[in-house]
Amino acid sequence: MFSNRLRQTASRIAPRLHQKSSSSPSAAAIAKRWHGGPHVAADAPTITVTFLQPDETKKEVAARIGESFLQVAHRNDIDLEGACEGVCACSTCHLIFPMDVYDALEYPEEDEEDMLDMAFGLTESSRLGCQVLISEEMDGIMVEMPKATRNFYVDGHVPQPH
Repeated sequence: MFSNRLRQTASRIAPRLHQKSSSSPSAAAIAKRWHGGPHVAADAPTITVTFLQPDETKKEVAARIGESFLQVAHRNDIDLEGACEGVCACSTCHLIFPMDVYDALEYPEEDEEDMLDMAFGLTESSRLGCQVLISEEMDGIMVEMPKATRNFYVDGHVPQPH
């Protein structure tokens, strides 16, 4: 399972080795990581997304194009923790995507992969919900929430979207 992920990583990194690069993250990565995700207008176009929750119940919701999966979950009272409030500093918004959707996504940044290493129930198609943005092509998608998390609040605090 992880050998496939290693091969995918190697095939995506190899072409970059000959390019000039900086150790600084891209502006888009900074905006996504450090500000809790994009701000999307309330009247933005929507698609339908279904969350398969840990208790096996399904919750179908309207998701605004451009929102992160974490933002969609919080806006719809889905218990996807997001302890770091969407700045890619924990693994509590871990989601499992259908493999065809995972393969079509932009490859995760190294910091997301580092956080995923700590996620409970990691799979080949795992991503952090704060790092994957809703797109039109995802209409009708069902994402699975893992059965547990490794970093939960014990004081009842629920992070609020910015």
